[in-house]
Amino acid sequence: MKRWIFLVSAIMLFLLTACSDDSGDENSGKSENDTERTIKIEDGIGEKTIKGTPKKIVVLEWFYAEHLLALGIQPAGVPNIDEYNKWINIDEELADSVQDVGTRQEPNLEAISRLNPDLIIAAKFRHGELLDQLNKIAPTVTFAPYGNGSENLHDEMMNEFKTIAKIVDKEDKAKQEIADLNAFYDEQKERVAELGMDGKEYIATLAFSVQNSPVLRLYTDNSIVAQVMKRLGFKNAYQTEKPEQYGFSEVGIEALQNFQKDNLQFLYIVQEDDNVFENQLKENPVWENLSFVKSGNVHQIPGDTPVFGGVLSAKVLADQLITSMQEE
Repeated sequence: MKRWIFLVSAIMLFLLTACSDDSGDENSGKSENDTERTIKIEDGIGEKTIKGTPKKIVVLEWFYAEHLLALGIQPAGVPNIDEYNKWINIDEELADSVQDVGTRQEPNLEAISRLNPDLIIAAKFRHGELLDQLNKIAPTVTFAPYGNGSENLHDEMMNEFKTIAKIVDKEDKAKQEIADLNAFYDEQKERVAELGMDGKEYIATLAFSVQNSPVLRLYTDNSIVAQVMKRLGFKNAYQTEKPEQYGFSEVGIEALQNFQKDNLQFLYIVQEDDNVFENQLKENPVWENLSFVKSGNVHQIPGDTPVFGGVLSAKVLADQLITSMQEE
């Protein structure tokens, strides 16, 4: 009889334990502390309260996907994944599980809703008119890096990275990633010194054609490109009276005649199927007679070099900028 009572008791204990385990599975990824966690952050709209730690996050701009990847988190949804993979040149890749949610300009609200996200990360300059609809799907954090003509888009991006890290409870990871980036800048600055280029002036541009006419985006001091170059020991020869909203001015080839210096370094990004310097400007006297062109101080940077982004893109950018000058 005692053995029978003991056996029944053991079975009851097993069943209770199993029920307890099943209960934990229903809340996978969410601990007791997680459900009680509440933080306040400041985004491009104002102060926002975030409850819990979001696990399933949809991002509507590519550089926010990069921020999550740098923190070891795969986003649930990203716009236009094929184009992302084409243009975002970083080692960390999106997992096959990440879903496409339309385009950056026109996100697919139905696709976002089907993912049932815990959080959406949007950009005010693109998605400002959609915020009411997005907030009905999930709490939405909205950044505004270009809203007020920031004097330092590099710092803006790093601050957004820190804010996202706070939201997902990865602040220590973010600090380490930023420290690694600063150490990488120091290493690359040594490369610059070895090339004898410390303190050199430069102009950096992304060039393309519109109706077969060359257009040059000259990067201003507030751009991520210029801020990276500054950290590497270079001086931007292109100055503007006030910060440009997106960190660049669009000009024609004639504008370069204002920079007739033999030692000036000219760095340019083009796409292979739209290389204005080899096509429209080949044998063009305005281009050919520029002093830095005659001196051979013209350096092509790979077309997939990221000029916007976070800690991962900044490393690629810094490396490609110096490598382009080293290979010439």
